[in-house]
Amino acid sequence: MTEPFGTRLRRAMDERGPLCVGIDPHASLLADWGLNDDVAGLERFGRTVVEAVADRVAVVKPQSAFFERFGSRGVAVLERVVEETRAAGALVVMDAKRGDIGSTMAGYAEAFLHKDAPLFSDALTVSPYLGYGSLAPAVELARESGTGLFVLALTSNPEGPEVQHALRADGRSVAATVLAHLAAENAGAEPLGSFGAVVGATVGDLSSYDLAINGPLLAPGVGAQGATPADLPAVFGSAVGNVVPNVSRGVLRHGPDVAALRAATAAFAGEIRAAVAGS
Repeated sequence: MTEPFGTRLRRAMDERGPLCVGIDPHASLLADWGLNDDVAGLERFGRTVVEAVADRVAVVKPQSAFFERFGSRGVAVLERVVEETRAAGALVVMDAKRGDIGSTMAGYAEAFLHKDAPLFSDALTVSPYLGYGSLAPAVELARESGTGLFVLALTSNPEGPEVQHALRADGRSVAATVLAHLAAENAGAEPLGSFGAVVGATVGDLSSYDLAINGPLLAPGVGAQGATPADLPAVFGSAVGNVVPNVSRGVLRHGPDVAALRAATAAFAGEIRAAVAGS
């Protein structure tokens, strides 16, 4: 049986630290690197980030949309990025935020979580806002393949609260309901469940939410979006040990120089380790 994602993630976090580096090759970053906004520039960008960080961080998170915008050739680059990242020892969280129902959701899951898929990743970001039960095909395949999911729960975008903070008839918020479902998925898992939540590091006071889901918390917002590693204990409280902080622009802006990318990665990793250890 394939070792579960949660087990592999816990080991990677313990050995390499919890930092996740995003690969977000949007046009402005390509330009900042002196690259053309084309497939060649995309490939240079993605593979340079992999070269710089994939042998030293726990998680790398490619943003699928920035590869998909170039069509089949962009997806081919993404396949190479995924393959080379996993070969270097980092776990791949594919940031595709898929969400649908029935056979369509199953198709999305197979594209990223089936062991024979060209884009096979260690975990996938998904949206539960067609109802948490709509994710069942992805949950089932993740269990079978030893992969994981990161489910959008408390996101940092300003539009998120109108859905995520909405109250159900029983008085519980939508986000709290998502977290409760994830806690149920992870019940009894050791040392860490494979079904995580996306919880922004910039969303403010989370004291009213139970983040103890026995699973990882993917936390975008550190770096360019304003959150710092030192903020993590106050935001996540006792769950901070299961937080996977994501840094994208805070690292990527130092490219294309590999040494500079590595130095920025090391600086964030050290600050995150210190913040978590001191919590």
